[in-house]
Amino acid sequence: MLVAIDIGNTNITIGIFDQDELIGNYRLTTKVRRTSDEYGFMLKTFLDNSKVYKEDIQDVIVSSVVPKVMHSFQNGIKKFLGIEPIIVGPGVKSGISVQLENPKSVGSDRIADCAGAFFEYGGPVLIIDFGTATTYDYVDENGCFKAGSISVGIETGANALWTQTAQLPEIEIKRPHTILSKNTKTEMQGGIFYQYLGGVEYTIRQYRKELGNDFKVIATGGLGRVVCSHIPQIDVYDPNLIFKGLKVIYDKNKETAE
Repeated sequence: MLVAIDIGNTNITIGIFDQDELIGNYRLTTKVRRTSDEYGFMLKTFLDNSKVYKEDIQDVIVSSVVPKVMHSFQNGIKKFLGIEPIIVGPGVKSGISVQLENPKSVGSDRIADCAGAFFEYGGPVLIIDFGTATTYDYVDENGCFKAGSISVGIETGANALWTQTAQLPEIEIKRPHTILSKNTKTEMQGGIFYQYLGGVEYTIRQYRKELGNDFKVIATGGLGRVVCSHIPQIDVYDPNLIFKGLKVIYDKNKETAE
C-alpha cells in the first residue's frame, strides 16, 4: 500500500492506495506548531480508520508547499510508520517536463496536479486548482508544462474583504438565490461568487485565445466544489487529482529504482 500526502497552506490531505485503488482519503488543518508525535498519531489514526496497519504500508510520498511543517511531519512518518518518505521535488521524476523560466520555483503540488491530469485525461489540458490560491497550469499534448497563472482564491479574497472593512460581516461563501440582493449578507455572497466566476471564465477564454487551440479543463481543490458546477468551461472536477498525480510520480520513481 502507498500513502500519498499533500501539505498545503490551509489543509493537509492524505490518500491511501491499495495497488491502484484509492481506498481512503482524509483532511486535517495545516498547523506549523504541531509536533512530530501529533502528526504521526493523526496519520496512524487515519490508517486505523481505514483498517490499514503500518506493516501494510510499503511507501509514503509527500508533496509540500509549507517548508516549516516538513521537519515535524517527516519525523512523524519515520517514528510511527518506520518509513523514509519520498519528497516530491528537484530530482524526482514526474513524467512532466516543466518548461517555465525557473522550474525549481514551481510548487510540488502543481507538478503533482499536472501529472495526475495529463496521465488521467491526456493533453493538452488546463488544470485549475481551487485552493488557498487559485492556480492555472497548462500542459501540452507532449506532457510539457508550458505556462501558468496564480490568483487569489475565493476564500482568501473573501477573508480580505471582511477583515479589512469594519462593518462587513464574515459570511458563508455560496451562490445566493439571486443577484438582486437586499441585505448585506447576500449582497456580499452575490458579489464574491459572481465576480469570482467571471474571473475564472475570462481566464480560461484568455488561455484559449492566446494558445490558439482547444484543450480540456480539469479542476480540483477543496473550494472547487463551490464553483465548478456553475462554470460550463470546466470539463471535469476531480477532487482526488493530487493523489492520482502523486501515485503517477511514485510509480515512475519506483520503476527507475528497479
